[in-house]
Amino acid sequence: MNTIPLTRRGADKLREELQRLKSVERHEVIRAIAEARAQGDLSENAEYEAAKDKQGFIEGRILEIESKLAAAQVIEPGTLEADGRVVFASTVELQDEDSGTQVTYQIVGDDEADLKLGLISISSPIARALIGRSVGDVAEVRAPGGVRHYEIMAVHYR
Repeated sequence: MNTIPLTRRGADKLREELQRLKSVERHEVIRAIAEARAQGDLSENAEYEAAKDKQGFIEGRILEIESKLAAAQVIEPGTLEADGRVVFASTVELQDEDSGTQVTYQIVGDDEADLKLGLISISSPIARALIGRSVGDVAEVRAPGGVRHYEIMAVHYR
């Protein structure tokens, strides 16, 4: 089984979601199914069908999260020894060579990614272009909007 890299924050977020699904949402959907059954004829009962669909989604998501947590390799950025290279969980300050715009991203797992918070997925084009590079290097990023060049201004492990 392949390991799934996660930051501590990402692993905690998945554990919280798993807890909520098991302790709150699972019970709510069971109650909704029981109420829909009490209404009689299940063949034409839209509430019953909707509740069953939601139950399937919840159970599937529980299995998915449990599988990810079982395969997780939790990486603490503060303990990394990467000699200034960009690695998973590092925070990178970049400057767009064309516009001069500066941005800061942390490279995280797929489930943790949130561009608004500056968290980019390890599988994103920009993260793939940055991995292994150091301060002063220029990364060429092939994205749907075209090719962009980013100079690495700083790399932090926090």
